[in-house]
Amino acid sequence: MGEIKTTVLGAGSWGTALAKLLADQGYPTRLWARREPMAEAIQNDHENRAYLPGFSLPDTLETTSDLGYALQDSELIVSVVPTHGLREVLQDAVPLIGTEAPIVSATKGIEVDSLMLVSEIFEDILPESQHRQLACLGGPSFAKEVAAELPTAVSVAGHDAEVVAVAQKAFTTERFRVYSTDDVVGVELGGALKNVVAIAAGISDGLGFGHNTRAGLITRGLAEISRLAISKGANPLTLAGLSGMGDLVLTCTGDLSRNRNVGLQIGQGKSLEDILGSMQMVAEGVRTAKSAKALSDRDGVDMPITQEVYAMLYEDKPPLKAVGDLMTRPLRAERE
Repeated sequence: MGEIKTTVLGAGSWGTALAKLLADQGYPTRLWARREPMAEAIQNDHENRAYLPGFSLPDTLETTSDLGYALQDSELIVSVVPTHGLREVLQDAVPLIGTEAPIVSATKGIEVDSLMLVSEIFEDILPESQHRQLACLGGPSFAKEVAAELPTAVSVAGHDAEVVAVAQKAFTTERFRVYSTDDVVGVELGGALKNVVAIAAGISDGLGFGHNTRAGLITRGLAEISRLAISKGANPLTLAGLSGMGDLVLTCTGDLSRNRNVGLQIGQGKSLEDILGSMQMVAEGVRTAKSAKALSDRDGVDMPITQEVYAMLYEDKPPLKAVGDLMTRPLRAERE
């Protein structure tokens, strides 16, 4: 592919890990951080001590807080800006984005106010002529393990086969395997909604429940994720793949999962306010629980786990009461 100039927007743990992956391949890469002090610290230290400590960043990676400079002559743009801040950043970035550069979104979430998927936020802001440039990256991938070059498999989705092929080739390494798909909705909803189920799995663990409970939550969580995704046009097989079951299993069971950790502490009796106040990194599932509930209410899709997670997070419903209500709902056929 040659030395493709890449830009990564968002210097959290995932953005930094992806920037490191691209720069390690020799691509001239610019990492954009919203705050100037953070950009300067990463640039000077060759390490993101706030969000990805312990990993040396290559000299081919440059960090800046200047959005215009970050996007200048960029041939591949990777957006890892959290969902709640994405619209504002995109509005500033649109005039700076080239009309040919592929744009790969690696953000997982649903906008609370509009109930738009991340790809829909892009399409809402970008000119229609640039919609074909969009792709999204999803799948089971903790930032720390990617930075440590542990074998990882993900998927990239887009409607333009050439854009998908460019992204697939750019990210692929001997330790990072990328599969392609055209199912943007499936990849996005699998990636967003698994965070809500992971909170439920963490609550279960915090309450001291066992492997039976967790397995049931993961399986029935996948069922309701699939119901919503299919209602919005996703391919059911996508939800059985890396962006569905793969990402769900990782986030519900892995000790590095921020969303599972939030649930774990709720199950142990801590308040959401105290939990979030002690966290430096974003747990997307907390906001996604709100947007997913609203989406399921609006579209008439049955999502009982999501409904109960919302009630525990935002209505102070006791976790044991939520468990009881889930377990004693009217009986139904498994494939309904």
